[in-house]
Amino acid sequence: MTDVKELAIEQARKHGGKMEIVSKVAIDTMEDLAIAYTPGVGAVCMEIAEDKEKAYEYTTKKNMVAVVTDGSAVLGLGNIGPEAAIPVMEGKATLFKRFADVDAIPISLNTQDTEEIIQAVAAIAPSFAGINLEDIGAPRCFEIETRLKEMLDIPVFHDDQHGTAIVVLAALLNGLRLTDKKIEDIKIVIMGAGAAGLAIARLFLSAGAKNVQVLDRTGIICADNPDLPDHHKAIAEITNPNRDTGTAADALVGADVFVGVSGPGALKPEWVSTMAEKSMVFAMANPTPEIMPDEAKAAGAYIIGTGRSDFPNQINNVLCFPGIFRGAIDARANDITVEMQIAAAEGIAAMVSDEELNPERILPDVFKPGVSETVANSVKNAVK
Repeated sequence: MTDVKELAIEQARKHGGKMEIVSKVAIDTMEDLAIAYTPGVGAVCMEIAEDKEKAYEYTTKKNMVAVVTDGSAVLGLGNIGPEAAIPVMEGKATLFKRFADVDAIPISLNTQDTEEIIQAVAAIAPSFAGINLEDIGAPRCFEIETRLKEMLDIPVFHDDQHGTAIVVLAALLNGLRLTDKKIEDIKIVIMGAGAAGLAIARLFLSAGAKNVQVLDRTGIICADNPDLPDHHKAIAEITNPNRDTGTAADALVGADVFVGVSGPGALKPEWVSTMAEKSMVFAMANPTPEIMPDEAKAAGAYIIGTGRSDFPNQINNVLCFPGIFRGAIDARANDITVEMQIAAAEGIAAMVSDEELNPERILPDVFKPGVSETVANSVKNAVK
């Protein structure tokens, strides 16, 4: 079989990208031109000038999302710059359309300055019904998202944080169904204290978890450490209730759940063997996970998920972001709240029936009919 990387390059060369702009209206006659453009378009402009809410009725704004990056944290490739990030943003835009019929425009910004990014996104916001921030490095991504949420009246959603967290929560919910455990009773260890790891920790806590430990390269993050950076101080205040310290090996003793958003080979089989009975291992580093599924299983893990499509239980953001934007846009929400995120996770989890649920099937296939619709409806029902 031809290598998928070769096929991707061949596809890119053949098509010159993954998307194009297609007109909804015919422009074949002078009358068509007069209606679509001048002078007819002026009447539409003046109606919106009198009531800007009509932009949602009269323009593509009602269904348009900006997929925005600065190219600083692209997939597992790192800081490769805005031009090199375009293929990923195009891919994201095509997934929006394919799975939820949301139109999306890729936007790569030629700056990695926090203030410039915030101002640029705020300036283009009138054209869009939502902003999907993508592949922006931590800790800048936290301030960028927070500030834009405060400034704009449309949903702003950093998918690397919250999309990942939502799908991991869905996996956890179904893992709990399968193991007959309760979220408030389990010990959860999250390896990786970047954007995704911190968002996962916060969403787990919002969903009812009580004992969550987050690890960075130095070990368990503890509030007693005076040298923590600000974003780690914030997470330390709400996690690690027993103020434990130590290494990953220490943290995993008796743990029910491991979540990896760190790097390849970071989880040792001997650590897995010290986890609780019917443990769950979600090793999501790509393309090489923290531990390979066969090693985790041999070490005693009961449920194993990764970010890869060639292993069972792929934890894939595609299960989340198209539907969550579809629901938020349709509800005319001005934010994507924690309640909406939990509802989305519950919707994803519900797409796996009791008959289907097993250690190798805790999440629905991304192509399963109805996933995005279920997520969208769950989100809409959670809008207050």
